[in-house]
Amino acid sequence: MAGCGSDESARQDAGEPEGEFPIEVSESKFPNRQRLAETSDLVLAVENIGEEQLPELAVTIEVDDGADGSFSTEIEQEDVAAKSRPVWILEENYPKIIEPGVQPAEYDEEKSAGAEAAQTNTFAFGALAPGDELTMAWRVTPVKAGTYTVNYEIAAGLTGKAKATTADGSPAEGSFVVTITDKPPTACVDPKGDVVVGGDCGPAAAAAGAAGSGGESRDSGQGAGADSGAGGASGGGSGSGGSSGSGGN
Repeated sequence: MAGCGSDESARQDAGEPEGEFPIEVSESKFPNRQRLAETSDLVLAVENIGEEQLPELAVTIEVDDGADGSFSTEIEQEDVAAKSRPVWILEENYPKIIEPGVQPAEYDEEKSAGAEAAQTNTFAFGALAPGDELTMAWRVTPVKAGTYTVNYEIAAGLTGKAKATTADGSPAEGSFVVTITDKPPTACVDPKGDVVVGGDCGPAAAAAGAAGSGGESRDSGQGAGADSGAGGASGGGSGSGGSSGSGGN
């Protein structure tokens, strides 16, 4: 990792072209309702819609006002040396480059990528040729309940000279508003005696389950849903799908 003002940093700056590089965020999603200790995937897909090669696709991710760590926030306590506290833990060997057609259950087998750059909370994915699209996934596990805004910004380089923009010239950025709950999922016993998690656990189902098996029902909160939408998201453009947040497309 190069320090500020080092010869390597100077060489990177000298080699990076200056200008705007149009991209489209064709997919941006992160579940807006999550539960402690249950993993979720933040997925971004970026297409180079310009005529020139993107020098270095770089993605910066920060929670709220940012901290030392992409998925962390800062505490207000003054008498501590390190104020950064994780909200999510990034799974080992992530982020990944996701090939077309690959399902979330298969993400672990995909190629690891997105080397952490010297720039804080930034992941570098290399050059992107005109017309090419890259899908990236960060698999994270929430460890702190609350409501947070996860912001992302896409750049065309690591030194600030090459800027990624949407087709209308806007910054390529977006955000997701996510609520993490510490309540367990809804669970009950159906008439067959099977435990149902996150399903229909209304009074009729619970009564039927109790009558059929003598079991007890539990209703301690709503299901998170891995495909729930990223409500309250805003940014340079619209995302895609019911679980999408704002995209910079």
